[in-house]
Amino acid sequence: MLLQAFDFYHLYNKEQCVLQMGGSDQWGNIVNGVELIRKKLGKEAFGLTSPLLTTSSGAKMGKTASGAVWLNEDTLSPYEYWQFWRNTEDADVIKFLKLFTELPLKYINELSKLSGKEINGAKIILADEATKLCHGIEAANSAKSTSKQTFEDNNIDNNLPKYEVSSIEIKNGMMLFKLLVSCNLAASNSAARKLIQGNGIRINNNVVSDINYIIHQDDFDDKNLKLSVGKKKHMLVKVTT
Repeated sequence: MLLQAFDFYHLYNKEQCVLQMGGSDQWGNIVNGVELIRKKLGKEAFGLTSPLLTTSSGAKMGKTASGAVWLNEDTLSPYEYWQFWRNTEDADVIKFLKLFTELPLKYINELSKLSGKEINGAKIILADEATKLCHGIEAANSAKSTSKQTFEDNNIDNNLPKYEVSSIEIKNGMMLFKLLVSCNLAASNSAARKLIQGNGIRINNNVVSDINYIIHQDDFDDKNLKLSVGKKKHMLVKVTT
C-alpha cells in the first residue's frame, strides 16, 4: 500500500498526474496516494474507482485472478479472444452482452429468454460482437470459422494458437507432458501428467493416456499437430527446421 501510494506521488510529481483510476479494491491505495501528495506537496489529487467486474461466482476478472482477457492480439489471438467469450458461464451471458457489446437492450432481453442448450447461441453472439469491437468483423468471422472446424468438424485450422518445436527436438524425443508445460497448456509437469492420466489430452483428436508418451514425427500431419486439453483448449504445434 505504501509503495502504491508513493507511485501516485511520483506520477504527480514527475508527470503531473492528478487523477488515479482503478477498481474499488484499489480505493485504499489511491486514497493513501492522495494523502501523501497533500502532505508532501500541499497539492490536491483525486481518485476514481469503479465496481469490480466479477463473474456470477464472484471471481474477479483480472490478471491477478487468472481471469484477464487481453486486447492486444500479440498477447491473446483473436481466436483465443473469441473463445474466451464463447466459454462464458451461462449465468454471465446476458450481463456480459450488456457490458461488452453495443447490441440494443431490447434484443439482449429477448436473448435472456433462452434456456438449456439454446443459451449457446447467445454465447456465440457475445463472442462475435465482442471480437468485432476489438479486432474487427473479419477477425471475428475467422475466429468463428476456426471454432467450428475445431469443435464441430474436428479439423486442424491454421488460426489456432500456435507453438513451434524444432525438428531436432522431435527427432531426439519430446515427452508429451513436457510439451504441455512448454506451450502453457499445463502449469507443471505433475499437472500435465494428471491431465494425461485422466484422459484429458488428445493428439489429433485421439486420446493419449500414457504419461510417458513421446511425441513422434508420425504424430505430425504436414508438420502440424493438434494438441487438445479437454474440449476447450487447443494448440497447433508446428515443426520448424
